[in-house]
Amino acid sequence: MQLRDKDLLSVQEVRELVSAAKEAQAELAGKSQEYVDRLVKSIAGAGVRNAERLGLMACEETGFGIPADKKIKNVFGSRAVYEYIKDLKTVGVIDWDEKKRVRTIAVPLGVIAGIIPSTNPTSTTFYKALISLKAGNAIVFSPHPQAKRCIMESVKVIKQAISEAGGNEDLVGCISMPTMQATESLMRHTDVALILATGGAAMVRAAYSSGNPAIGVGPGNGPSFIERSADLKEAVAQIVASKTFDNGTICASEQSVICTDDYFEEVKAEMERQGCCFLDDGERAKLGKYILRANGTMNPEIVGKSAQVIAKLADITIPAGTRIIVAPEDGVGYGHPYSNEKLAPILAFYRAPDYKQVCEKCEEILCYEGAGHTFSIHSQNEEIIAHFSARIPVSRVIVNGGSTLGGIGATTGLVPALTLGCGAEGGSSTSDNVGPLNLINKRLVAYPLKTTAEVRASMPPCPDGICESGIDEAARFDNVDVNAVVAEILKRLRA
Repeated sequence: MQLRDKDLLSVQEVRELVSAAKEAQAELAGKSQEYVDRLVKSIAGAGVRNAERLGLMACEETGFGIPADKKIKNVFGSRAVYEYIKDLKTVGVIDWDEKKRVRTIAVPLGVIAGIIPSTNPTSTTFYKALISLKAGNAIVFSPHPQAKRCIMESVKVIKQAISEAGGNEDLVGCISMPTMQATESLMRHTDVALILATGGAAMVRAAYSSGNPAIGVGPGNGPSFIERSADLKEAVAQIVASKTFDNGTICASEQSVICTDDYFEEVKAEMERQGCCFLDDGERAKLGKYILRANGTMNPEIVGKSAQVIAKLADITIPAGTRIIVAPEDGVGYGHPYSNEKLAPILAFYRAPDYKQVCEKCEEILCYEGAGHTFSIHSQNEEIIAHFSARIPVSRVIVNGGSTLGGIGATTGLVPALTLGCGAEGGSSTSDNVGPLNLINKRLVAYPLKTTAEVRASMPPCPDGICESGIDEAARFDNVDVNAVVAEILKRLRA
């Protein structure tokens, strides 16, 4: 009976939070850009000031990650995001195309539902609050139960920052009794305009099936290709630093390393020099049974833990000082647990005869899990980089850098974000690093450039019922390699 009461109370809390957020957002919608920017600046400053305290709190509550790295993520989710969005126009007229005579007006969506994961709880809370308010929206959070305390504390800090800047604290709310019923009620609420879903695959699917628009992020499972022209020592150093950052809890982190057969021994030796331990067949099988649960999902016991802790949990022995556990792998899919996403310092290691077959293997891995997310390549060969960039089914390709901080925009020029869209390839509604401009509607005000009579007059003549295209047909084929086209057609027919 108590459990049922908790479910009912949590659903009622959602209704009250959304109602208060809707009222606060209606008030915000009438404010100026300067007013919105004042609130956003205050939230960002509070996030930085509390970054260390909240990072430690997140580690203590969830058992995931490294306090110092949680602090970095909190600063990133506050200051780095703020620095990128602070000068964006998100209120009123945001663009005027004089030539086309089209004016663009930003229109807030309303109330956002923010689903917060346990892996990056405090940083994601600040990030989603910042981009939502910058776009003129309110947001209600559904915290992961395993990280409720640190998320609630983050929301408390955000509310205080809003109040100090003269805003309405109800612009940000958080479910204090997180239940499945509460989260479902929030996602399906008729006054919720959009869901920002960050979490497991089941949560993302639930968001998309809620009946409300959603931006969801599927699992990351990015391979990292070390090509022979790369600076090997630097490439390995980048991968090790990236995969061990916060013990691998960011979904953009590398999940496998791959190289050509003729480069394997050199790559393996360098990885071992930099703290990677390659498992033998027995150890590989033992850990493989531990990292996935019976239903094929990742065992939460390994998430955000160090290599030493994971080895102890799986009852295998690794050298002292091991930073990453590496398991040689030759397959993808069921029966090959290392081909899945592993939010921990564990890497699969693949090899293939040449770079084209490496590319095919990476495609296979990503099509199994992680399509649309992130891929990294270490190479100085621009032709090979272009080959992979044109074929790999991801939204982000990180070149000669770690994919963890590169993918979220901390070390690259990508939009700083902790919600990384996976595009149609990954079942997402966007392939962007999600920012405020993903959280507005654009109202287009257009003025005529032609009259109806002018449109009629521009129509081509149609003698004998066949209209003239007005296009130089011969010129379309000036630069076409006919032999190549024929060869490609024959190749497809044989296949």
